[in-house]
Amino acid sequence: MHSTPTPRVRALMPLWLALAVAPASGVLFALAFPAVSLWAGAYISVFGILAAVVGRRTRVAVLIGLLYGLGLYFPLVWWTARYLGPLPWIALASFEALFTAVLFLPTALAYRWIPQLVRVRWLRSLITVVTVAALWSVREFAVGTMPFGGFPWARIAYTQVDTAVASGASWVGVSGLGFLLVAVVAAALEIVREPHYRHSFRMLAHSALIPAVIVAILVIVPFFPTSPVGSIRIGAVQGNGPTGYFDHREPYAVIDAQLAATEPIFDDRVDLIAWPEGGVDGDPFMNDGIARALSQTAYRAQAPVLANAATEFEGRYFNTSFLWPENGQWPVTRADVQTHAKRNPVPFGEYVPWRNFFRFFAPDLIDLIQREYTPGTDSPVFAVADTHIGLAICFDVIYDPVIRQGIRDGAEAFVFQTNNADFRGTEENLQQLAIARMRAIETGRWVVNVSTVGTSQVIRADGTSVATLAADTAGVLIEDVELRTGTTAGIMLGAWLDAGFVVTGLGLTAAAGLRSRARKKKSA
Repeated sequence: MHSTPTPRVRALMPLWLALAVAPASGVLFALAFPAVSLWAGAYISVFGILAAVVGRRTRVAVLIGLLYGLGLYFPLVWWTARYLGPLPWIALASFEALFTAVLFLPTALAYRWIPQLVRVRWLRSLITVVTVAALWSVREFAVGTMPFGGFPWARIAYTQVDTAVASGASWVGVSGLGFLLVAVVAAALEIVREPHYRHSFRMLAHSALIPAVIVAILVIVPFFPTSPVGSIRIGAVQGNGPTGYFDHREPYAVIDAQLAATEPIFDDRVDLIAWPEGGVDGDPFMNDGIARALSQTAYRAQAPVLANAATEFEGRYFNTSFLWPENGQWPVTRADVQTHAKRNPVPFGEYVPWRNFFRFFAPDLIDLIQREYTPGTDSPVFAVADTHIGLAICFDVIYDPVIRQGIRDGAEAFVFQTNNADFRGTEENLQQLAIARMRAIETGRWVVNVSTVGTSQVIRADGTSVATLAADTAGVLIEDVELRTGTTAGIMLGAWLDAGFVVTGLGLTAAAGLRSRARKKKSA
């Protein structure tokens, strides 16, 4: 083992090249998501952006991070402009890019300072790899929680749902899998940026061992075992009704579309009818006509109806899922029905934070949003006879705490209800579907992803599809959904790993910074 003088960290590429590589890496990362699904591009993208920030000073590192964020988010979330025009798209993509720019600064500092923390080559490289991968996870966590609840959409793990490494999510969760994937790339970058590695077979072998072992484990590891405990027969109904914000609709057009698409279920036998988010265009607790339609449907099928609507309760509005009973009783009150309100209403879609401030910039768009939805606090699990079904309403699927609570509260399978009508003709529904599939892997549960307009799917616990209803199609999926119990390591460790990445990434960077500062003072 040999130690060397503290090296000066040099940039790996000229500035002009780094400024070109950064946005190109962002675009490549966006292409790793559906519908292109160029999953290998995610690795190349991470390599490119990490190489671009090595050896950069503060301002330049922030600029590189900004260019990367612009390259990523503008193509990834272009679907937000589908009906509302370019302003929401530009605002969301620009804000996420600015946030990304700030959060890439610690990575540049880690590359600059860690050589001051330790001089032993292999240990220096190992600490760098762990720190950089942890900081990537910290960035994903921060973007996914702030502000207004965050937007955890562009996580690297979601790009890998069709690859052999996806099973790793059942062991270390979505965040942990992202950490390991970035660690592989960061280790590969160490081989490139350490000149002595290229001239020493032994050092090269040592450095390559870490990513090789990680990749091998991820490829061959089986899914974390959960136990099958029976099945439930679910009819998932995609009505393809006029559920978009700007769709022209007659009164009751949405529920009529759902009722029409539900008809095949009456010739079969199901234990649960699952309708999507927004599948009921009125509050059934205040509208007798809608309530009677739900009661007749449930009684005729002899199965409860899991539906969703905007409801009002004690002067507040909620995006509410409810389990309408099949026993034929009348009237049905809120007390007779299990309910769950969406945990994370969409900012600028279901409520407007700082309304007066943002209205100054876009009064026409802000005034479109009349209701202010209140976040729910109730359990995301319903009891269907002796079965426990976990829920996530639309974008709630991207928030880890909702999924983890579902498992803690006993979910044996999941139903994800969503309304993708505002993004017809885009790949938004496929991106969301990939997230739903990764959640199946992470939890070890079957998932029924039911949309108003598609794409609806029944998904096994390994993330593969059992049945699919394509977009813009009315129909029903009737499948025996396997029930499973047991908590995967990915769910058990998830919150702990998130905290560990924050402590490790920021802690090691701060320690290296303090050491660097102390050495400068000593030499002064």
